[in-house]
Amino acid sequence: MAIKNLFAAGGVVMWPLLGFSVVAIALISERIIFWARVNKRQNRVVKEVLQLYRHENVVGAIDKLKQNADLPIARIFLAALELEQPTPEEFRLALESEAQAELPLLKRFNTIFDTIVSISPLLGLLGTILGLINSFASLNIGDVGGSRTAGVTSGISEALVSTATGLVVAIFTLLFANTFRGFYLRQTALIQEYGGQIELLYRRRYQQQEISYASTR
Repeated sequence: MAIKNLFAAGGVVMWPLLGFSVVAIALISERIIFWARVNKRQNRVVKEVLQLYRHENVVGAIDKLKQNADLPIARIFLAALELEQPTPEEFRLALESEAQAELPLLKRFNTIFDTIVSISPLLGLLGTILGLINSFASLNIGDVGGSRTAGVTSGISEALVSTATGLVVAIFTLLFANTFRGFYLRQTALIQEYGGQIELLYRRRYQQQEISYASTR
């Protein structure tokens, strides 16, 4: 079935379904680029930063983070490392507050994906119902078994096009939405893990400074 005939068969609901599909493809493309960048570089950057910080090279760690400031974990670390002589509690609060600020970026467009997944099948069903109404409206009782019956049967099959289209849009979007949701959950777990590691290193460094300061008095 040609695209023109497909839209004619599906009815008016095919246009919002087309709009949903275009929006879904655009947002999915943006999320694929975002997560590909994060997954490709994040682990390497974090390991290098932790290694630098472990060897007391705080300046080098901060410079490394600034070079990769497009990564959420880098911005989280910077929020804590750039504080002026914070206490361990202040360091932890800086990590937690910046992590909370990054969460909306990590789950960006989830609401739109959920809306498309929910509404697309309903629009498809609406298109089918409207198509059936039009098909049966053209059928008179005396025409049952006559020449118009074949037209009604053809109209019913064409009316189902909108339901099929709505399901395709919803399933396609749902597959990627669930994938991105999995990336989000994994990322939040990694933020907690890496944040705990750098907080532990800072606490040790802070305690050593306190001991050194006390011994010099």
